[in-house]
Amino acid sequence: MTIRVVVADDQELVRSGFVMILDAQPDMEVVAEAGDGAAAIEAVRRHSPDVALLDIRMPGTDGIEATGTICQETECRVIMLTTFDSDEYVHDALYAGASGFLLKDVRRDDLVHAVRVVTAGDSLLAPSVARRLVADFVRHPRETAAPRSDRLAVLTARERETLQLLGRGLSNAEIAAELVVSEHTVKTHVSNVLTKLGLRDRIQAVICAYETGLVTVE
Repeated sequence: MTIRVVVADDQELVRSGFVMILDAQPDMEVVAEAGDGAAAIEAVRRHSPDVALLDIRMPGTDGIEATGTICQETECRVIMLTTFDSDEYVHDALYAGASGFLLKDVRRDDLVHAVRVVTAGDSLLAPSVARRLVADFVRHPRETAAPRSDRLAVLTARERETLQLLGRGLSNAEIAAELVVSEHTVKTHVSNVLTKLGLRDRIQAVICAYETGLVTVE
């Protein structure tokens, strides 16, 4: 399977660098480049890529706004790129629907790994980072983020347990040990949770676990 990627950054040299790195991978193809958010949205609509790398700060339609549109309209997963290591940007990116967040000085191997991880449906944030970020913005929820514990009614008891453990930031191997089941079984449970709740990836599952009160901030 070839991973199709759109790269959007208003700095041509930066954009070209990412394109060269990704195009050099045997399992990746950059299908389009964009210099602003509006062009990125159009490129995703036209080429239906698996992943879009979007700079947060771009002229006109910025990366956050573009991410919101892309995630609402398509199945494309978004990785946000920025030079600013700020939690505020991470919060905005995750609320918009992004599956990951990278600084522009990311190493070549880490960039390639990130694209593969997101394509596989996983998140880019380490469990400890995910817990810290999600707990922080659940303490100060957006006005549009109203807790809805009733949405969990579609889950089986074991799937609720799985979501709770995801909310605590556990990996599949750790969840398997906790539930005394195989990792394959855990993957099935995670897939069912995401499908039933209409979630894109594990990051959204973590957010859901907090927002529905299944996991509470310590």
